[in-house]
Amino acid sequence: MNFVSFRNNEEHRRCIAACLVKATSIMEEHRRANDMGLAPPWWQSFHFDLQDLLKCCTENAEEFIYGAVFKSRHPVYHQPSAPNYIFAFRGTMPRPAKSIQDLYNDIKVMLSELPCCKRTEKARQAVINMLLPMAKGNVQVWLAGHSLGALLALEVGKAMAEHHGIYLQTFLFNPPIVSPMPAFNLLHATEAAKRDVFTWSYRFKAALGATVMRKHSDRMERLFQCLSSWVPELYVNDRDFIDYFEQRHMVEERIGREAMKLSYRDMLFRLIGSDKEQPHLLPSVRMWKTSTTLFDAHGLMQWWKPDSELMLSSRKFTYPEA
Repeated sequence: MNFVSFRNNEEHRRCIAACLVKATSIMEEHRRANDMGLAPPWWQSFHFDLQDLLKCCTENAEEFIYGAVFKSRHPVYHQPSAPNYIFAFRGTMPRPAKSIQDLYNDIKVMLSELPCCKRTEKARQAVINMLLPMAKGNVQVWLAGHSLGALLALEVGKAMAEHHGIYLQTFLFNPPIVSPMPAFNLLHATEAAKRDVFTWSYRFKAALGATVMRKHSDRMERLFQCLSSWVPELYVNDRDFIDYFEQRHMVEERIGREAMKLSYRDMLFRLIGSDKEQPHLLPSVRMWKTSTTLFDAHGLMQWWKPDSELMLSSRKFTYPEA
């Protein structure tokens, strides 16, 4: 592997991150057989070693794998953008018998409770233990995850930025976000109709944020200012698309700025005394989008394919807007 590609080749970085996430899924798939299956080639091909497994326990004390830590075999002192370690988090397992704990965490996503679940707490602590000691001050760490694992990587990265001022390179593949866009698509709504609905919704949220939800709005403003320098890499398929970032550009700039940090669900939680924030409310991100129909729109497989098959487009969103 040519480590210059870490600095100059976005395709290579994306493929490595996706492959290590895939390896984590394979290890959980074969866990009960006490066999890694075909997982090792997924990291050995890129000159990484398996450093550690991130596990949680079920109610009957059975441990399951939800993440893994991979260590580079090569020194990277002269390649600042190359990682020493990659934390990879898998998505929801496809078989019901293997995914009951994943489904439990999927529900936590709906309730905005993922930041305080056991997986997130253990993953966050593992990253802190690696980064904060003075002896490891120059360690470069990447976070990567798919679907539920992408939200886990997002929560860990957000916590490191907010509480420790550490901005980790983060790769988010198809994070699941609740959105009204599928309903609009089923109704075959026009772009003009969508723009009208989003504009009305953003105006209403901005009005709420300026009046009855002022404290919540101020808290979210402070959070956005704190996270604005952290720019995760977000990978989405048109058919599995997160519309939040493009909605921000459909409305008047001032209204968009005030409303982009607000969510109806978060405001409802605040009314009953709980401060939460939807994971997709990010101030800055670089979004990579593909419209390929060759692969499952929500699947991980598409993201280790070459650019020539995906025809990727990218757009950077910042806060405040550049």
